[in-house]
Amino acid sequence: MVGEDPAPGLCAECRHVRTIASARGSLFWLCLRADTDPSYARYPRLPVTACPGREPRDAQPTGTPTAAGVTAERRTTRPRSA
Repeated sequence: MVGEDPAPGLCAECRHVRTIASARGSLFWLCLRADTDPSYARYPRLPVTACPGREPRDAQPTGTPTAAGVTAERRTTRPRSA
């Protein structure tokens, strides 16, 4: 249908995306990875069907504290005491 934004593909569920709405009602998908890595397009062509930097929104980013205060990359299982 004319006037509708295309489906964003992988960006729809990525933790590195921000949607920007224009005053005219257009919706733009901003890739936040582009702030630190120039190989990513700031506003990628949609739909995105492949992206090596995609991380699901609900995924715990590596190296960040979890609810227990342990970083995700250092999480280990302790042996049970007898």
